[in-house]
Amino acid sequence: MHAADLLTSRARLSPNQEALYEIATNKRYTYTELNARANRAANFLCARGVQKGDRVSIFAHNGVCYIDLLYGLAKIGAIFAPLNWRLTANELTYIVNDCEPTVIIVDPDFAPTFDEMRPNIRVEHIVTIDEYETELARASSDEPARPALSDDDPLCILYTSGTTGRPKGAVIPHRQVLWNCINTTVSWGLRDTDISPIFTPMFHSGGLFAFLTPILYAGGKIVLARAFEPAPALQTIVDEKCTVILGVPTLYQMWIALPNFSQFDLSHVRYFINGGATMPQPLWQAWTQATRRVLRRGYGLTEVGVNCFTMTDEESWHRIESVGKPIFHSAMRLVDPQTGRDVKVGETGELWIHGPHVCAGYWRNPQATAESITDGWFHTGDGARQDEDGFFYIVGRFKDMIKSGGENIYAAEVEAIFRDHSAVQDCALIGQPDEKWGEVGLMIVVCKPGQSTTENDLLKFCDGKLARYKIPKRIIFADALPYSPYGKVEKVKLREKYL
Repeated sequence: MHAADLLTSRARLSPNQEALYEIATNKRYTYTELNARANRAANFLCARGVQKGDRVSIFAHNGVCYIDLLYGLAKIGAIFAPLNWRLTANELTYIVNDCEPTVIIVDPDFAPTFDEMRPNIRVEHIVTIDEYETELARASSDEPARPALSDDDPLCILYTSGTTGRPKGAVIPHRQVLWNCINTTVSWGLRDTDISPIFTPMFHSGGLFAFLTPILYAGGKIVLARAFEPAPALQTIVDEKCTVILGVPTLYQMWIALPNFSQFDLSHVRYFINGGATMPQPLWQAWTQATRRVLRRGYGLTEVGVNCFTMTDEESWHRIESVGKPIFHSAMRLVDPQTGRDVKVGETGELWIHGPHVCAGYWRNPQATAESITDGWFHTGDGARQDEDGFFYIVGRFKDMIKSGGENIYAAEVEAIFRDHSAVQDCALIGQPDEKWGEVGLMIVVCKPGQSTTENDLLKFCDGKLARYKIPKRIIFADALPYSPYGKVEKVKLREKYL
């Protein structure tokens, strides 16, 4: 089974039902119209020489073009590789040269960054958003010719920050997209009457797969925002009578802080869900008390799908620290990393996940693939425990990662930049709790003997080398770092001392 027929089949079943409202253009699309756009995108790209297995990237704000490309490329067996516009030109240059797209579609808003990248990348076709829309109008709306496809053929490459300082491209096969739709629809009880907004960036797995593909699979409607503004976003939820809403802690914090928050009628919402980072308990309590609506905890990863657990509404009220039970078509283990054996109920182990929603590995990185997947089991790097009733609790991360405002920050990548500074001997990044972002980076720095620098100098040194959200919000200078007998920094001791 593959994902190439997802939009085609839904357009056949619900041709005249509204599928998408794009806020920025004030345009509404039926399933027939949305499928026609995907067909036009596929036919246009085929005319540019795109074939099965070729990559196509987009460097743009949220828009219907993301949906065109996701579903259109699926039909012709090509691979969608969207670019994270929060990254620097240096970071994006590495990604483009790694996945080697045949076509990049560029939003003029990002022209300065792209112009900086351009001398250092090799791309056959560069198309602006305006050119794309012009070519789309000229292309045929007929279903494109289909190559032979299997469920393991790649559909997307989504880059995640690398623990060794280089991003890794998670290869999302057709089966993962399809089974994410099935699992989410079944486990979260989605209906053809559901309406869901997208405020998170669509270069993320959350923007593409948390509700977009499952809602369109179920026959509901997506409300698509170009960017997030707290008050207009909340008003859109009210105006469009949205029923299921994904947010990250930062969004919920911004919404509830609005002076007129109590005036927004959210009675039509079936449930909210929090993803991207753990929501502070005070915020969860304030939100649920103010709205009287269910707020579920979500958990997922790009590599295994963004929707891995589920709970009923009633369970969500009473088990606020749990992410729930595994979704329908999924298997999970909690493994002792030292012995490779499953831990007992109540004990903490590394969460391993198995099922048709697990990725195919990492693009052109067999070593990282072998380290992350064993006999089909994906090692999440997250520590979790399970209670006697089968509910899971995420208790920490085995992999050294900070989650800030829904973004993943891998310490090794940031530390590598700091170590490039002439005055820095060694450094260690840890996560510091933050009311707005959930976590922010706190860097502990040891200077070389006889040398010194300042916090401001180090932060300026990061400009252009790291995306802004990756740059630490605080720097502390220390005389030494604690090391284990194996030469690794003992970050537990740093957290004990500085947090």
